[in-house]
Order: sequence, then structure tokens, then C-alpha cells
Amino acid sequence: MKHYETIELKVQDDVAILTFNRPEFLNAMNRQMMNEIIDSLEMIINDSSLRVAVITGNGRSFMAGADIKEYAIQTPEQFKDFQQKGTKLYQIIENADIPFIAAVNGFALGGGFEISLACDFIIAVDSAKMGLPEVHLGLIPGGGGTQRLLYKIGMNRVKEMLMMGQSYSAKQMLEWGVVNVICPDDDLETTINVTVDKFKRRPSQSLRAIKKLLHPDVIESPFRDRIAKEGDEVFDLFYTPIAQNLIKQFTKKNQ
Repeated sequence: MKHYETIELKVQDDVAILTFNRPEFLNAMNRQMMNEIIDSLEMIINDSSLRVAVITGNGRSFMAGADIKEYAIQTPEQFKDFQQKGTKLYQIIENADIPFIAAVNGFALGGGFEISLACDFIIAVDSAKMGLPEVHLGLIPGGGGTQRLLYKIGMNRVKEMLMMGQSYSAKQMLEWGVVNVICPDDDLETTINVTVDKFKRRPSQSLRAIKKLLHPDVIESPFRDRIAKEGDEVFDLFYTPIAQNLIKQFTKKNQ
């Protein structure tokens, strides 16, 4: 497995685990880290043996946004490049065939929170804090936070999070529908394993079709077109060996 300086990438059987590894900086993302994350994500999506990917952080933070010290001294060219690569990073996760699980182990702020929003499932420990604080710097989220959050919660809540720039608890994010599962801080690994196992028991072809149908590009298309796409996907899946075998098993079991 390739060695990185700011992240760790491990593959255990058919599961990839990407860990942000700048704990002394709360895993804040600088240019090197962004490049390494993108490189690791491309390795993940190009490995056909993988079924699930997990993203988490080392230490007490998932990712506390961008590295502001480096962020502050970027040239216009560097800033534009940073933003464009950020867009690519989130889209790789969103466009991947396999499900991505964000295991939020602590602070998930700014770009870190936006990475979790691009994932398909979010686990958070009880002590996790999440939010988009960019307004305090006279900025707005630049990694899709203003848009992806809309698919998770309603407009009023989105405006509150963006305009107030506050940090929110895991419990609050669960109640608002951003987080799927919360767990005790010392139970994160077990919760990850249980969740991964559930995803692995679902046929990959079904998960792939679900991700495709719920992609923002599809959601924004006319309703009639979305229904047609759904019908096409069902038809294509129905006659696959996997679906036919599972249907026969179910029928036999319930005779």
C-alpha cells in the first residue's frame, strides 16, 4: 500500500479505510493533504475488489476544515487550484460506485463537514461537533456545503447553519437528519464494523443503482425523467444472475 505523509490508507479484505492524519493540526487540510486524499480516493474507486470505503480522522478531530495558516497566504492561482481540487475531491466520493461512510470521530468543520456531506452514510461519536464556520471569516463554504446540505435538511436549517456559523452536536445533527447513527466515543470502531457489515450484505449492484438515482444531477432533472431512470435500473437489475438467484431463494424460503 502506498505511503502518505498526511493521511493513512488501509485495505482490509474488501474495505478501504482512509484516515486523516495531521492530529497536531486537528487534521486541517493543506494542499499536500488535499493532493494525497485525491490520490487515495482515485486508488479506492479504481480497485474493483472493494465493497465499502470508510473515511475517518486520527486524534480528536475528523477534519477541522482548511489549514488557515496556509490558506491565508495563497496566491490567487493557488487559491483557485485549491478550490478546483476540492470540488474534484467531493465529486469523487459522490460519483463512486461503492458506498462511502464518514466516521466522524471529533470536529468536522468547514471542508471536513463538507466531506462528510458528500458521503453516503454518517456515523458520529457523541462528542462530535459539526458545522460550517466560514461566515466568521467573511467567507462562505467553498466545497459544496451550501448545496449538499440542502439535500439533507430544509432551507431554514441550512440558512441557520450557514449564517450563524455555529458548531452543532452529533445529537442535533441526528435530529436534523444529517447524521445517520451516533455512538459513544469509545464505541466508534465497533459501530463502523457493524455498519460496514450491513453494507457488505447488500448486493453491490443495488447500492450502485441507488447512488446513481440519488445523485444530485439526477435529482435536479424533471420528475418524469427520474421515474424513467428508476424503471430502467429496475429492469436492468431484475434479469441479472444475482437478482434472479436472490428472488428464487426468497420464493423458496416463503413457500
